[in-house]
Amino acid sequence: MGASSSNKIAVLLLAHGSPEAPADVPEFLLHVTGGRPLPRQVIEEVRHRHEVIGGSPLTRLTLEQGKLLVRKLGMPVYVGMRNWKPYLAETLEAMTSDGVERAIVICLAPQNSRTSVGLYREGLNGIPFAFEFVESWHDHPLLVSAFAEKLKAGLASLPDELSAQLPIIFTAHSVPRRTITEGDPYEEQARETAELVAREAGVGRDVWSFAFQSQGMSGGEWLGPTVEETILRLKTQGHRGVFVQPVGFVCDHVEILYDVDVGFRKFAAKEGMRLWRAESLNDSRLLTAALASIVRSRMG
Repeated sequence: MGASSSNKIAVLLLAHGSPEAPADVPEFLLHVTGGRPLPRQVIEEVRHRHEVIGGSPLTRLTLEQGKLLVRKLGMPVYVGMRNWKPYLAETLEAMTSDGVERAIVICLAPQNSRTSVGLYREGLNGIPFAFEFVESWHDHPLLVSAFAEKLKAGLASLPDELSAQLPIIFTAHSVPRRTITEGDPYEEQARETAELVAREAGVGRDVWSFAFQSQGMSGGEWLGPTVEETILRLKTQGHRGVFVQPVGFVCDHVEILYDVDVGFRKFAAKEGMRLWRAESLNDSRLLTAALASIVRSRMG
């Protein structure tokens, strides 16, 4: 996915990064914390989650999305990860070596938070070529269509008597509450994505809720309500099942394959409820089209 000397404009996709093998989790977590050691029980819990899902597919899926975008645009696309291979610094070196003079940079986190997108932006400081940094794309019509397509397909796969009455929980990764009180747009953008997806999928406002998932293990208050709290609330209303769609992530990784498919499903079962989930976007043609549309809009 590299550039040729005759093509000086490129796309750079940024993602969090995730180790493919559970054995790499300790090294990965050191990158996440900036070298600060974590308690052994935290490391072992994260390693366990990776083992349960057979390793995270995030890197493979992100690289695949890059290849799909190359085919769509006919221009070079690079992938850089903040906390794992291919590391962003190494990707930037390759882009410089390839003679890239300008890049359109997209974080594969549609909603803007300084805890994610802001940190990706910091990683670009001092690079020797010009770039257009996409701050957020949470409301892009093609992204909304991509999520709505998966939502409708998931609901259509259920028996008719379930799909007609099953409450939907849209989710996004939680962040420390202090980031929102300090002016971070993340919560507002995450909720807006959910509202747009529900509207396009024809889901009434009385049918869906929004919750934040994967709250951190560090201290301090994290953004809620949690998925567990929302499941309990829906149970008290007489529901015996829920349908979950994460709209803050564009591909499968541990927060989807473990937190939702294992953790939330187990919690729901303990409460006498069933849980279904929409497929992640992964190699969605509409996701590729959304990314291509963003790039083209910045090419002028």
